Amino acid sequence: MCKDWPMNVDLFDFELDSRHIALRPTYPRDNAKLLSVSPQQISDCNVYNLPNLLRDGDVIVCNDSAVIQAHLLATRAGRSQAKGTQAPPISLNLNLHKIITVKPNLLEWRAFIRPLKRVNVGDILHFQLPVQQAEKKDNPSSHFCAEVYDKQEGTQDNRGDIGLRFSYEASTFYRLLADYGRMPLPPYIERKRPADTQDDSDYQTMFAAHKGSVAAPTAGLHFTAELQARLAHKNINIIPLTLHIGAGTFLPVSSKNIRAHKMHDEHYEISQNSADMINQARAQGRRIIALGTTSLRALESACTNDGKVQAGATSTDIFITPGYDFRIVDGMITNFHLPKSTLFMLVCAFCGTAVMQKAYRHAVQNGYRFYSYGDASLLWRHTNNAT
Repeated sequence: MCKDWPMNVDLFDFELDSRHIALRPTYPRDNAKLLSVSPQQISDCNVYNLPNLLRDGDVIVCNDSAVIQAHLLATRAGRSQAKGTQAPPISLNLNLHKIITVKPNLLEWRAFIRPLKRVNVGDILHFQLPVQQAEKKDNPSSHFCAEVYDKQEGTQDNRGDIGLRFSYEASTFYRLLADYGRMPLPPYIERKRPADTQDDSDYQTMFAAHKGSVAAPTAGLHFTAELQARLAHKNINIIPLTLHIGAGTFLPVSSKNIRAHKMHDEHYEISQNSADMINQARAQGRRIIALGTTSLRALESACTNDGKVQAGATSTDIFITPGYDFRIVDGMITNFHLPKSTLFMLVCAFCGTAVMQKAYRHAVQNGYRFYSYGDASLLWRHTNNAT
């Protein structure tokens, strides 16, 4: 899809002071700012203006994946010492990031862990209730544990990757996870403050229906029932698909030439009903607008050579950079992304790098809030997106 030329990651860099990073969302959600961007014009709006910015009959495709409480604290029993005494238990910090196996009474997950050197294959990890849960007298959960079945080398910050085996039915696992886990806020927020009970609702979209993401499809965080009703009044339908977001969405592009970057894969599902509705809209000349980069990646991955969306369940590692030929999506609603990130490269492919650099400068100069809890942009596809 993309033209095969070297591309330097520095082309997608920009300066952003930390004061522009939102630590909490705007309330109400649709009061967030919305920057409308086309190749010809940049204008300041709010998310609640969206019905006036779209046409009757436009179709919005949302991601209905739900974020799980993937951030866990655990202990591992202390090992026996030479004099027959037991060492004190070891405290561990984990983030589930990818489900591997789903069987009756067995779930296997990959998890980032810190410190890696304190665990071995075969260890049993016992998860700890957050303080606010432990203080509840009527808490129904009594115990939650997992076995380490695999261990991979750590990174320079002493964070490694392990395989965890949970001996629970899926419904029991997710109930326990809701008690023991915390919302997996992005690193740029967690460095400023810990997750709390407010994040349980703030970091979940109104469309959340299928558990599996370890990061929110953040464009959907701006939508409210009132906004959805106003869109429906204008005959603008919202059609769901599901893409479970992995922790790879926060991984930086480490190679200078972005063609050498290995994109993470994520599972997505598109129902036959959703595919039929999208294809019918396309056949009638109506515009398809992706609510978020995850919806766009799923749509473009599921698009056949004849320009139709194919229903099904599979994984995608699509890496969209300038030069990509978009086949199905006409517009996109998305938040403001990190410099040098694959998501900023995607929006540059969609609108043109020069247009997006100009738009981001405008956003910084006009007080827009960035990243997951930040403001949004409405982007229209550039017909010549190679630069």
